[in-house]
Amino acid sequence: MSGLLFIVTAPSGAGKSTLIEALLRDDPSLALSVSYTTRAPRPGERDGGEYHFVDDARFMAMLERGEFLESAQVHGFRYGTSQSVIRETLQRGRDLVLEIDWQGAQQVRRLVPGAIGVFILPPSVEELERRMRARAQDSDAVIRRRLENAREELEHAAEFEYAIINKEFEVALGDLKAIIRAERLRRAPRAPNSSGT
Repeated sequence: MSGLLFIVTAPSGAGKSTLIEALLRDDPSLALSVSYTTRAPRPGERDGGEYHFVDDARFMAMLERGEFLESAQVHGFRYGTSQSVIRETLQRGRDLVLEIDWQGAQQVRRLVPGAIGVFILPPSVEELERRMRARAQDSDAVIRRRLENAREELEHAAEFEYAIINKEFEVALGDLKAIIRAERLRRAPRAPNSSGT
């Protein structure tokens, strides 16, 4: 049986990465697909951990060779998901989490039937701005651009099977775990009934 592909999407600052990190820590049977990006690492990020950090030339060469299952330009940087990593992981029967934006999610869902979409929502746009400022990683101009993009991204939440409002972290994490469990049970082989049919 092939693995399940969970696509997790959210506007910047909604807490998607922190939720996924906690999910993977609590469920080692899940794998994370590490995307490629042309943006520079943030403080504490390492190559091959959060992302594979590459320059524009390498990214474009990979794109031309057809190595990406999906790719998108977000906040002025390029992002892409390795096609071979996704297919090999799923073929081995391992469930996989893919952390991408809504554009990439649309592409993947066309190419991977049965992919399960989860959209992480902030409690409000005001709370999203507060979280971005509390992170202290971006300039005012970058925050303004991310908030403008977030308003557009939130319009795509209805395209996903599930939506989680990340107001209280532990509640949101519990919701995410429940989705994983429900989808695993839904796809599990059915036992024969007592009549043997």
